[in-house]
Amino acid sequence: MVFDTTYGNTEMAARAVAEVLGWHGPVRTLRAEDVKPGHLEGVTLLVVGTPSRSSRPSDAVRGWLAGLALGQLAGVRVAAFDTRLDDERHRLAAWWARRVGRAADAVLARLEDLGGESAAATDGYRLERVTGPLLEGETDRARAWAEALALAEGAPRAAGSAEGSASDP
Repeated sequence: MVFDTTYGNTEMAARAVAEVLGWHGPVRTLRAEDVKPGHLEGVTLLVVGTPSRSSRPSDAVRGWLAGLALGQLAGVRVAAFDTRLDDERHRLAAWWARRVGRAADAVLARLEDLGGESAAATDGYRLERVTGPLLEGETDRARAWAEALALAEGAPRAAGSAEGSASDP
C-alpha cells in the first residue's frame, strides 16, 4: 500500500484498506515519499491512494510513479483510489472531474503503463471539504472495496470481514 496524504484523509482511507488486506496476508503501508526501490520486490498486489488535486494525483504520488521504470510492475496486480470532494456538495468539482477525469484513474493508468495488471475498478472516498473530514461511512466503503479486492485476488473471506462489521472511527 502506497499513499500520500495532505490533511490525513487519504491516510485514513489507506489504513482502512490495509487493515482489511492485512486479514488476508502481510501488508506494508508506506507514504509515497518513503518508498525505496527494494520495497516493491516480491509484491504481488500494489494499491495506491492519493488525494485529488484538481482531479489529478498529488505531486508526491506523481513523482513516485515517474521514478518507476517501464515494466517494473510486470506481473503485479494493481489498484488505486483517491479522496475527493463529494460531487453532491461540490458541483463545480464534479463538473471538472467529468471533464478531466479522476485522480485514481490517472494513477491506475500509470500503474498499467508500468506493466501492472488492474485488479479492480478505481474508487474514491468523499470529503466534506478539501481539508476533510471523510464523509460518514467512507472508511466502511474503503474496507468493503478492500475486501472485494482481496476476494477477487483469491483470498478466502476473513473472519470478521462480513459486510457492515466495521464502523467508522
